[in-house]
Amino acid sequence: MTTPTSIQTEIQKLEPSAIIELFQMELTKAVNDVDATFYYHAGTNAVNADIVFNGITYAATPIEVEGFEKTARGTLPRPTMRIANVTGAISSLLLAYNPLNAKVTRIRTCKKFLDGEPGADPTAKFEDEIWYIDRVSKENLQLVEFELASKLDLTNLQIPKRQVTEFCPWVYRGAECGWTGGFFDANDDASTAANDVCGKRFSSCLARFGAIADLPHGGFPGSRIQI
Repeated sequence: MTTPTSIQTEIQKLEPSAIIELFQMELTKAVNDVDATFYYHAGTNAVNADIVFNGITYAATPIEVEGFEKTARGTLPRPTMRIANVTGAISSLLLAYNPLNAKVTRIRTCKKFLDGEPGADPTAKFEDEIWYIDRVSKENLQLVEFELASKLDLTNLQIPKRQVTEFCPWVYRGAECGWTGGFFDANDDASTAANDVCGKRFSSCLARFGAIADLPHGGFPGSRIQI
């Protein structure tokens, strides 16, 4: 994708419109056992409320990112993304779903190009940056920190070894999982086929199989870092 002329012209002005960073965190059924996309922006640069760009609403959420810069040493960047967790919303997300390998898209545009602005233009943006969540590097009552990796770096990290994560990597009801019984929701409560989903936690295995000697859980309980 070539950076549109409109944004090139804007950033070269003596007083350009404020740059706005938008983030999309996409979980998929195949990777994270759920299809869901979350939209955030940091609520800075003169915009501290929810905003709309290209018809999509991004929630104003305190976010701090760093480490996107490329170096001349040949190593790939491993950015970090910290999201406010004072309401416990991000911790709840981690409990419900396995976020590892979820796709994070970083979108940068200017305030004047947002929907509702006189110069609104959904094509006026820098090239999208695609990253993937490699690990949860910090979690506390204030924030959750994700370490991101490029697709290439993520592939190199995962092959040939398995990731050390508390969440189970097996496909729910697949060969490694082996569960063929009743239905449960993401909170491990008895449910219906329409809401049947595995939380990927050790407790999810216990709810289904009971305290048997050899649970098929493929994760590493207690491995999540909490500070």
